Amino acid sequence: MTTGTTTTTDETPLFGPESQFRAFFDDPRWAPAMIRATVLEAAHPQIGAALADNSTFVAHPWRRLRNTFLSMRRMFDADPAVREREAARLNRLHARMSGSDSRGRAYDAMDRATRAWVVATLFESAVTMCRLSGQPLDQDTMERMYAEYRAFLAALDGDAGELPEDLNDFWRYFDRVVEEELENTEAARVILYRLFDHLPAPALLGGAPTLWAAGRAVVGPLLGAITVASLPEAYRRKAGLPEMPGAPTLMQGAYLAAGLTRFLPTGWFDAETIIEILSLSPDSDDPRARTVTALHARMKQASALLRLLTPLGADTAPDPAPAPSGQGRRSAEEFFREVLDQTGDGHLDWPDLAALARELATRLDLDEPEETRLYDAFAAWWRELQAALDTDGDGRVSAEEYAAAVPSLAGPALIRVAEVLFDATDKDGSGTIDAEEYRALFRTAFHRDLTTTDGTYGRSAFVGDFLAFMSGRRPNTPYDPLLADA
Repeated sequence: MTTGTTTTTDETPLFGPESQFRAFFDDPRWAPAMIRATVLEAAHPQIGAALADNSTFVAHPWRRLRNTFLSMRRMFDADPAVREREAARLNRLHARMSGSDSRGRAYDAMDRATRAWVVATLFESAVTMCRLSGQPLDQDTMERMYAEYRAFLAALDGDAGELPEDLNDFWRYFDRVVEEELENTEAARVILYRLFDHLPAPALLGGAPTLWAAGRAVVGPLLGAITVASLPEAYRRKAGLPEMPGAPTLMQGAYLAAGLTRFLPTGWFDAETIIEILSLSPDSDDPRARTVTALHARMKQASALLRLLTPLGADTAPDPAPAPSGQGRRSAEEFFREVLDQTGDGHLDWPDLAALARELATRLDLDEPEETRLYDAFAAWWRELQAALDTDGDGRVSAEEYAAAVPSLAGPALIRVAEVLFDATDKDGSGTIDAEEYRALFRTAFHRDLTTTDGTYGRSAFVGDFLAFMSGRRPNTPYDPLLADA
């Protein structure tokens, strides 16, 4: 194969419906395999530092999962224009991520060797998931799939030179990185031991905390044990990861059970649809909302019964009744935790607002000029917030500093953020969002409608609604599914 080409020597497409990646895209085995690959990525010092400083996977894991699946689908699309657009977007995103870790070592998300390791973990975990489920790949299939992942890297970096061209050399490369470069990083520990224990409920289960807590208490430790048992032995030994007795058998059984889904009818399992449904709130206007709402009501009934039969402790609150739309206010603490602190580290700093900009740009699929305007507007807002709220001068805003000031956040920079979003939505430049633009923004991106009187949405109304969410701390606005949900 020539780097960057889209077919192998036997003319099997590297991208599109006939690719090996597509064959595994809706495979349930990807669930444990993706967790495993993420741990191996996070164990790399540069990636681990970038995740700790910039990622929203702790506070908003379901949103991160949805975005990852969307990006992977685009990167393996049959249309070269779709792949090129997504590669450019990812490169712009990663170019904004650099810094240093807790030991003072520099990291750069555009480092080519580091990006190659991300692709390597995805390929190796795909091979491993097939082997563990009793369906090991034959050599030809493995080589075709490896060619696809090298082409994926070439689409990002311009060439795939950081990954060995020969598959046999790849395995030596992989073992070397595991033994010589991986560490027991903070990000890897968070994924293994904190994320599962504190995983927030997806929007579908947001109104049933008792039911979610019960399921998480059982499934979380099992996922952690399965993931640890599936990691390369050299890394487990190096990182000192404890292995639960019986975990290898449990891991093997989990992968074998997931592998049985090959006997299900074609199309029965659709990963993207499942992720989208989990992301729907019960009052969404999505066509599937009626089914989701009915399911949500059943889950609340089950949750109430579970509370009567099995008390889970004082920290599990009763399932709340949803507040009527437009009523109630978030406390400053809730708004800080649910909206502003996107990285979940308990502080507000530039990476949190960059994450807000990144999420908006991703969901609205902004072009580079619009994306740059949006980031610049958020950067200006951060400077306003830092000047007003950073009373101790440490370069970030604590929850206490925010709550003590109780500021009005609707300054000129935040208004500029809203105006950038409006301009991105007003495709024809008419000064109003017509019905088609309206649906594209709020139904497709936000999964919700707004009430208008004349079928259009003007600039002032749009800006006012956005400011009401960002500074008025009013819940149940169209922006909750985008910026506040997990």
